[in-house]
This record gives sequence, C-alpha cells and structure tokens, in this order.
Amino acid sequence: MSAGKVPVAVVTDSTADLPQDIREHFGITAVPLNVTIDGRTWLDGELSQHEFFERMNAAQNLPTTSQPSVGAFVEVYTEALKHAAHVVSIHISNDLSGTIDSARQAAERFAGAVTVYDSRNLSWGLGFQVVEAAKQAVAGESAEHVLDAAKRVKDRVQMLVGLDSLDNLVKGGRVGRVAGFVGGMLNLKVTLTVEDGSFTPVARVRGTKAAIEHTLDWVEQHMGDAKRAAFCVLHAMAAERAARLEELLRERFEVSELRVIETGAVIATHTGTGWAVAFLPEE
Repeated sequence: MSAGKVPVAVVTDSTADLPQDIREHFGITAVPLNVTIDGRTWLDGELSQHEFFERMNAAQNLPTTSQPSVGAFVEVYTEALKHAAHVVSIHISNDLSGTIDSARQAAERFAGAVTVYDSRNLSWGLGFQVVEAAKQAVAGESAEHVLDAAKRVKDRVQMLVGLDSLDNLVKGGRVGRVAGFVGGMLNLKVTLTVEDGSFTPVARVRGTKAAIEHTLDWVEQHMGDAKRAAFCVLHAMAAERAARLEELLRERFEVSELRVIETGAVIATHTGTGWAVAFLPEE
C-alpha cells in the first residue's frame, strides 16, 4: 500500500438512500442513477421528493430510470484510488437494476484494485450493508474485512415495503413475482419484501391503520430472537405514516438507532407513494 493511502474506500449508488451526513461521516461515495421525465434527465437526488412527484404526476408517461454510465464509475474509482489502495463498491441488486453491470465494466480497468459486490437489496436493505462496510473501512481494515462486514449484514438485514398501489411497478416492468397480486387491488395496500434480490409479495391489507399494524407484526416476526435493532423508516410522500411508524417502533422494540428518510426519485419512480421499514437486528 502506498504511503499516505488508507486501505479501502467504499462506493455505493444513490438507491442506497444514504443521507449526506452519513456519506460524509463514513467517507462513502454514492454514484447517482438517472431519472428522465418527459425527455429531461436529472441525477437521482437533484429533485426534492415533492418536486419529483409533482413532475411525475404531471408527466404524460411514467418517468424512466437508468443506471450510471461506465464512465461515471471510472471517474469515481479513479478519484477514490488517489487516497485508497482498494475500492469496495456495493450496489443495488442486479435483478432490479443494471447499475452493477456498469460498475463491473468500470472495475475491469483497475487491475484488481476495485471489488464490486451485489447487495441483493436496495434502499436501506443496501444502506445498512454499506454503512457497516464503511465502518470497517474507517477503522483501517482490509478489503476482505470490509466485504465480510457487508456479507454479514446481507444475511441479517430485513425490509418490508408498503405500497399504496402497484401501478408504478407494473408500468415500470419491475413487477416480477408480484404479478399475482396485481388483480383485485381496489382500496388495498400491498406489502413486499426483497428475497434473493427481487421483490416478493407478502400481503394485501385493507386500509392504512391495518397496513401499519401488519408492518409492525412482520417486523416483530422477523426480529427472531433479537431484542434490539437499528431501524430506518423510509417513505415516498407518506411523512405522516412514517412518523407514526417511528413512534410505534420505539414503543414496541428496543431501538439502538432510528432514522426517517425520504426515498430518492429513482426508487419512487417504481414504487409510487408508500413506506418501508428496514432493520438490522443486533447479534
């Protein structure tokens, strides 16, 4: 390792929904995906959630999303390797986005100095993996230890997503295993989780109150033997429900950490309005 370089720099993408304060604290670089509305393209994060939904609702067609270019990753890796001996690049599931393909093509140009890792998840199902990896990187651990941290979290992190409608998933072609839930959705909320990198349906629930209670019950079931966990409540134009979930999670569980975060435009394109709870049970 060259003098003055840290062992590892951690890179992810914007679908991890990591706020700026976390990225800065742990030295994480997030490569933005792209969202296009009626022919105009923004980087994920350039539009506020409110502005994005205003534009999406006024658009003639559903916005489209696209992965970062190979060149965008090359630029980020080149910069990271100025101060780090190795880059660990952790990304949204390959079954949900082509982002990891761009990352892998870029990594080939760096003679083994970049390792690309598929989280098999998204949002804070990905974010928890990235943060734990970055903690190891900040501590000066090797690339192997950084990757091991991400892998351990991948096996433990849980996430339930609640959607007001499946319309965006269907229009965006991300419906996958959820196809059987499309029929008979009038006035129903649907919950999904991520299994083996893809959305998997969990339940259909009538009404917001019942959907929130179902979410909490699902969390409790998937806590296993753990009594304490770190949580992240995410929402797309559902701030009141997110606040209620935060309140109820704090009442029902031992919380080591809890953040409430707005999802980015790329994820919201495919989910529409809704909420999610991601959590990492403590070992």
